[in-house]
Amino acid sequence: MPTRITADHAVALVTDAASTLGRAIALALARQGWQLALHYQEDSVPPALVVLLQECQALGVKAATVRCRLSDDKDVSSLLPAVATVLGEVRCLVNNASHVEHDTAAAFSPAGLARHMQTNLAAPLQLAQELHALTCKTPGAQAVVINLLDQKLFNPQPDYLSYTLSKAALHSATTLLAQALAPQLRVVGIAPAADPAALADIAAAVCFAAASSAITGSTLLVDGGQHLHPHPRDQSTASGPLFQPH
Repeated sequence: MPTRITADHAVALVTDAASTLGRAIALALARQGWQLALHYQEDSVPPALVVLLQECQALGVKAATVRCRLSDDKDVSSLLPAVATVLGEVRCLVNNASHVEHDTAAAFSPAGLARHMQTNLAAPLQLAQELHALTCKTPGAQAVVINLLDQKLFNPQPDYLSYTLSKAALHSATTLLAQALAPQLRVVGIAPAADPAALADIAAAVCFAAASSAITGSTLLVDGGQHLHPHPRDQSTASGPLFQPH
């Protein structure tokens, strides 16, 4: 049986850490004692990421920024080794980064779908594959992959078609990878709502998934009940969740 992951001295990698959700997740993990690899894709470190780095360090954990273009598979292959060089082996991978362009069935293009699939599906798959290979090198070790999905998958409507298709594929991959890469790797999905009020709950769900060794192949919906309230258009145009987080 693989050993339980403990936050103390373990390394977590959060992709697109400077985003609103990425920042909330990184800080929540830091409060749990995780060392943080804060990912970005730009040519230089975003100012918001510099601030986040300092906030994580102020919480008493080691943290570092790491650059990787998720649209480039060669760049992706260098990400985990780069983190290992500065912080140590990754034991928690949070696939938070997402490519989002609005399209509909009428406006769909193969090129647009390919852009979504590379960042939202291929890069997370590649990182999970490589994390598994690295984890296997340490007898008894276990790591966890947490895929950020979307409540839209459980409340389907046709806006953001390519984005939704890419997240639906990642949802399926969450189950398939959990089956294929066990017992060294657990794979968990988190399906949030686009609701700033829920940030703390989404981040708490990530921490829960990271620490819960019995959870794999499952998706947790953290959306205030939005998936229970069907809407014909994207949820960003809806009135809000049924239940407001406290």
